[in-house]
Amino acid sequence: MYMLRIMSTLAWRNLWRNHRRTIIMISAITIGVWAMIFMTALMRGMVNEMVRDGIRALPGHVQIHGRGFLDDPGINNLLPMKDEDVTASFDAAGFDAWAGRIRVPAVVTSERDSRGITLYGIDPVRERDITFVAGDIVEGRFLEDADDSGVVIGRKLADNLETELGKRIVIMSQDPDNEIADRGFRIVGIFEARLEAYETSMLFAGKSAIQKMLNVPDRINEVVVLGDDYRNVDPVVRKVTDLVGPGVEVLPWYEVDSYLGTMMTVMDGFVLVWMIVVFLALSFGLVNTLVMAVFERVREIGLMMALGMRPTSILLQIVIESLLLLLLGLLIGNVLAGATVYWLRDGIDISVVAAGMEMFGASSLLYPQLTAHDVVLANVVVLILGSIASLSPAWRASRYDPIEAITKV
Repeated sequence: MYMLRIMSTLAWRNLWRNHRRTIIMISAITIGVWAMIFMTALMRGMVNEMVRDGIRALPGHVQIHGRGFLDDPGINNLLPMKDEDVTASFDAAGFDAWAGRIRVPAVVTSERDSRGITLYGIDPVRERDITFVAGDIVEGRFLEDADDSGVVIGRKLADNLETELGKRIVIMSQDPDNEIADRGFRIVGIFEARLEAYETSMLFAGKSAIQKMLNVPDRINEVVVLGDDYRNVDPVVRKVTDLVGPGVEVLPWYEVDSYLGTMMTVMDGFVLVWMIVVFLALSFGLVNTLVMAVFERVREIGLMMALGMRPTSILLQIVIESLLLLLLGLLIGNVLAGATVYWLRDGIDISVVAAGMEMFGASSLLYPQLTAHDVVLANVVVLILGSIASLSPAWRASRYDPIEAITKV
């Protein structure tokens, strides 16, 4: 311990023998650490916003369907239990939020045009905690209850159909007997979503009204459940599986929407690759700094070795110099990254590239998200790779012959 304290003192004094070089190297490490953490926060914020928006666009955290529903999402793939039985079971289970739905492909027709859409028969009281629609109404109102005879459509869909609030539209789909089922509804609300695709493809009506239209009283084909954390849905999946039993398909959100699931997985791998790439570029500067520091002190190192200092002590001294450089750079870089993320906590407006971001399912406002895991990972990567990079000049210094080093000009 005493020897380590002496080595640390020598290493600290040696660092500041050349102030300019040390400050430049600390500045480079600081910028690199800031870039690692801040850019990771930007990417993490974008991906998390995409996932949250995707989950709010109806997948929820866990979905329950009849077997084969995702391959054939029609009215024929109804859940084997009745709607009232589902309500009794899931209310007693104590989930954060859940909702039963009817989801079928349909055609909506106005007096001027027709469009293919996905029709959702919902219980608006339960859906308020799950879906985005209730909070994005810009005209009219949201559905009041499952028996509501009105419909809510997206702004873009209303424009495409050349219709408006208060007008009647006709919804047409198929019942379980493959017969055409249609009914007229009045538009009671118009919503605007962050992504235009949601506005053109979704139409919401009362669950009971759609059950009557399709002639499936007290039946649904989808149940959605919310848990505490979208990153940890396995406990919810197990709980739901035990509740519904066999013959029903229980899927987490990342299997329902494989694109969002893949994005999150890729992001987790990208963070580590990004940090390693940034520090590999910095490591050349770190090695160069240490090599120059060793080269300037060749005679001094030779003298210490001649006086009895062991090669391992020389190696330790150079490695400690490297660690001190890294720790100073990490300290300042972490503070700067945290301050930058805090300064931009209200979001970064990237509406100039909104169309391109929408293709990836991202909104035009980017919120950086700094996580303790990413900060710790960045610091660990810098310390480990920095220590490895410092071994080469440290090993070189420890292998000097004392006589040759002292007489070297």
